[in-house]
Amino acid sequence: MGASPFVHAATVAKKRKVIVITFGGGARDQETFAPEGQINIPHMLGELIPQSSFFTQVTNHGILGHYVATASLATGVYETLNNFSAVPPEHPTVFEYFRKDLRRPVSDAWVVAPSNGFNRIGESDCRSYGPGLGARVILPKHLLSAATSGSNVDYGHLLHDNYETPLYAPQIGGGEFELQQLDTILKLSVDDFKAHATMLASPDELSVYIARRLMRQESPSLLWITMHDIDVAHSGAYSLYVDAIRRTDRLCAELWKAVQEEPEYAGNTTLLILPDFGRDSDQDSGGNGFQHHRTGDAASRTTWMMALGAGVRPGVVYDNPVQSIDLVPSIGAIMGFSAAQAQGKPIKELL
Repeated sequence: MGASPFVHAATVAKKRKVIVITFGGGARDQETFAPEGQINIPHMLGELIPQSSFFTQVTNHGILGHYVATASLATGVYETLNNFSAVPPEHPTVFEYFRKDLRRPVSDAWVVAPSNGFNRIGESDCRSYGPGLGARVILPKHLLSAATSGSNVDYGHLLHDNYETPLYAPQIGGGEFELQQLDTILKLSVDDFKAHATMLASPDELSVYIARRLMRQESPSLLWITMHDIDVAHSGAYSLYVDAIRRTDRLCAELWKAVQEEPEYAGNTTLLILPDFGRDSDQDSGGNGFQHHRTGDAASRTTWMMALGAGVRPGVVYDNPVQSIDLVPSIGAIMGFSAAQAQGKPIKELL
């Protein structure tokens, strides 16, 4: 006996959803996809890549820095802003295109981000889009800071804010607004949030926890998660860097599993995973090994992307070059909006 027509109709009516996971580092160096580093990414190799369309040549021709590169990913334009300035992108973001063209409410686009400047990533300075049309940005560290104010429990390992430039470490502060987010949006009590945080080892685990709560409570159609643990490489601690790669690998798999488990996402969601830009190999002295990545050579500008889920051909590897700024036009083509000012082009293999 076939499924009820009402069940079928409900499935068809579910809006297409897109989740983007970006992170700093973990691109092509010997700790990841090189043979000697594959032990560090068992979930990507064993679980995710076989289900994905995997793009091996994603290049970035812009400024290599975590915030500016992420802003370029989010706008489809190589942004030129100062990497260590808390300013919005100059060009419209994917969230503004999505909300304006499809007339979606503010609750339908969210960013979960590290708090070192990424709080401005959800909305651009472009006058034709601009204020009120961007994504809501949630900063897990700010939530935790607000929730633990006056606490005698040490949450310092979850609140560290910048590994690359200690002089640029914006003060982490939380207040009444963050507490309201916990209560009204995430449906979390302060006590429950603090108790869960004590079980987490890193800021990215906190971000994934918040992202999963958003998926359950708000079910946004466009969700962007930026993870930052791998940036610990800048501290020069190789073991911590490898730990962060392994953790990122695990968290990406956990988010894909969450997509399958959430009724609003299962069967109608495309998940896109990619580094914000590359990282030089240890053999390249100009790149200072695993620790820094500003040489601008081919190794630091070439990364990868995997796409899983709705509309994606599983188990296919594409070696044709694409650019990081192709991400936004591709999401537009998937979801049905125009990325009018983006300089990239839709990736035809995703359409």
